[in-house]
Amino acid sequence: MSGKLWGGRFQNSAEQWVDEFGASIGFDQQLVTEDLEGSIAHVTMLGACGILSQDEVNTIKDGLHQLQQKATEGSLEFSIANEDIHLNLEKMLIDLVGPVGGKLHTGRSRNDQVATDMHLFLKKRLQEVISLIEAFQKAIVTQAEDNIDTLAPGYTHLQRAQPISFAHHLMTYFWMLERDKQRFQDSLKRTDISPLGAGALAGTTFPIDREMSAELLGFSAVYQNSMDAVSDRDFIVEFLSNGSLLMAHLSRFAEEIILWSSEEFKFIELDDAFSTGSSIMPQKKNPDMAELIRGKAGRVYGNLMGLLTVLKGIPLAYNKDMQEDKEGMFDTLHTIVGSLKIFEGMVRTMTVAKETLHKAVHQDFSNATELADYLATKGMPFREAHEVTGKLVFLCIQRGIYLLDLSIEDLQEASSLIESDVYDVLAPEAAVQRRHSLGGTGFEQVKIQIAKAKECI
Repeated sequence: MSGKLWGGRFQNSAEQWVDEFGASIGFDQQLVTEDLEGSIAHVTMLGACGILSQDEVNTIKDGLHQLQQKATEGSLEFSIANEDIHLNLEKMLIDLVGPVGGKLHTGRSRNDQVATDMHLFLKKRLQEVISLIEAFQKAIVTQAEDNIDTLAPGYTHLQRAQPISFAHHLMTYFWMLERDKQRFQDSLKRTDISPLGAGALAGTTFPIDREMSAELLGFSAVYQNSMDAVSDRDFIVEFLSNGSLLMAHLSRFAEEIILWSSEEFKFIELDDAFSTGSSIMPQKKNPDMAELIRGKAGRVYGNLMGLLTVLKGIPLAYNKDMQEDKEGMFDTLHTIVGSLKIFEGMVRTMTVAKETLHKAVHQDFSNATELADYLATKGMPFREAHEVTGKLVFLCIQRGIYLLDLSIEDLQEASSLIESDVYDVLAPEAAVQRRHSLGGTGFEQVKIQIAKAKECI
């Protein structure tokens, strides 16, 4: 006969390697806290509904509290023979309190039990992720406040385009993170729902009170359909999707950190704590943490695609395939938590090379648009102004100089509309300051933007 808690109808036991293949205890033991919390709420409800006697409830709860203490101490020993976190804990409970421990499973199934555990687990961790995003946002705001008047080249196509405030560039990532934070906050609504009491798929004949157990666990709602309750993994997919978009944003920022810290740019220097050296080249200081974050985006995307693929062909209600929902979720959580912590420290401690940035915007043609706009304000059609400016840029390239180096005679030869005030317009500082439209890079607008950002955190 099978020694499983569910083995009454089986005559033979599986070979050990089969048990190992089917077991999930290697990873779902991370749900130990949530599984015990769910069991305590469930047995409390069973007692309140008169399904179990108060003595039975007290005995079971005493055993569960002992298991909680052992879990806190890290002294629980899990067994592959008991497959998963649910059966492992139930076996431990029965060993502690005797056969009455088997009554805990009255009115529930592992199907609604595991779903409850996942909802509880993710609900807690979403709050942690949101807090870490805010900590990272604060680091960005601090750096931005220190660099409002720091000029930097703005890029399109990785070609210098227009001068900007470096703070304006940094704050772009603040707003990306703000949307990420809002998505995680919104997903809490779909995570904060209790499946407990849905049973295997059809509910139960016992007179349970699902609203009571949900309230005991801090859920704001219960699933209205028992089949949906045990088969829904939308909330995990949503978490993986939101995590993927977050990692896309972190990867983009990481790429810029990598570029900015290179010898070719030298716009920033990373703190030694977030850099590594080379085993052969003593001069190297590599932005390895940024590179790792950029690389880890791929595994998070893979977790999302993996679960979507698992779910796409599963008939209702629960199927063993759904055991594959956990490892990707755990991995994504671990990855985004670590990435956010690393990035917060990396940005908070990095040194901005203000002089290098200042030099960069004075030795390029990112002020060319200013000249075109200047001519347009003088009445020249913008397309004509664009062509005149382009020819002047070409002239500078031939001479190895920049627009500010051109004499007034050179400029007026290109257009009689140009006067000596053009030099003030071409100054990169003026180019930035003049962009005072809402959301623009003008220094005052950046200050307004930072003030609004502080309200978000």
